[in-house]
Amino acid sequence: MIVVHPMANFIFSLVAGILILIFPSILNYIVALYLILIGLIGILTRM
Repeated sequence: MIVVHPMANFIFSLVAGILILIFPSILNYIVALYLILIGLIGILTRM
């Protein structure tokens, strides 16, 4: 079982927000990676 720290979601959000402010052109990639990571974490924690 994979254990994810409860603050991981907030840390990912903070990093994504900072990167979007610095490089607005990479918004699509950041959102896509974020959604993929959250989805994988959700699936793997249910196994």
